[in-house]
Amino acid sequence: MPTTPAAPLTSGKTLPGDDHGRVDAGSPALPREPLRCDADPVSRASEDSNRRMLRARDEMDRSYAEPLDVPTLARIAHVSEAHFIRTFRATFGETPHRYLQRRRVERAMWLLRSTDRSVTDVCMAVGFSSLGTFSRVFAEVVGEPPSAYRRRGPLAAVPSCFGMRWLRPSEHSSGTEKPGAVPAP
Repeated sequence: MPTTPAAPLTSGKTLPGDDHGRVDAGSPALPREPLRCDADPVSRASEDSNRRMLRARDEMDRSYAEPLDVPTLARIAHVSEAHFIRTFRATFGETPHRYLQRRRVERAMWLLRSTDRSVTDVCMAVGFSSLGTFSRVFAEVVGEPPSAYRRRGPLAAVPSCFGMRWLRPSEHSSGTEKPGAVPAP
């Protein structure tokens, strides 16, 4: 059985089969295979696709109040428009348009309960150009119109990370803020 040359360690010991000297200081000396860049081309392509979709989704999160369209987002992801829509849906479980609507409604939910801005001002601030469309989409996602949602009063004083997660609308549920939650009278 042929042996490979041993590589020096920082302690002066050698490790048979490790010709790259990759040994963690506290790990036991075990033989390792050298890293290969072309080990799994399928996962590399998938990883690249996910990274492109995340780049576009991050742009939607940053610029939700600005007019965003599929051609712009597809350019950010460096793919065609049809491929972008297909891949985004396969990656995140919803279309880019629906994700952007949900993101805008999420921000509107916070503004409605933590500021005294009018529903129209909130609608325009989160990127909708029509109050009717905003009200319809808000009711579809949250389960009640914006004015009824605002009547619930200000948000409770809880850590913002908890509040945002609890109030985040889900693409799988609508009606109340969370399944099993009791709606306000």
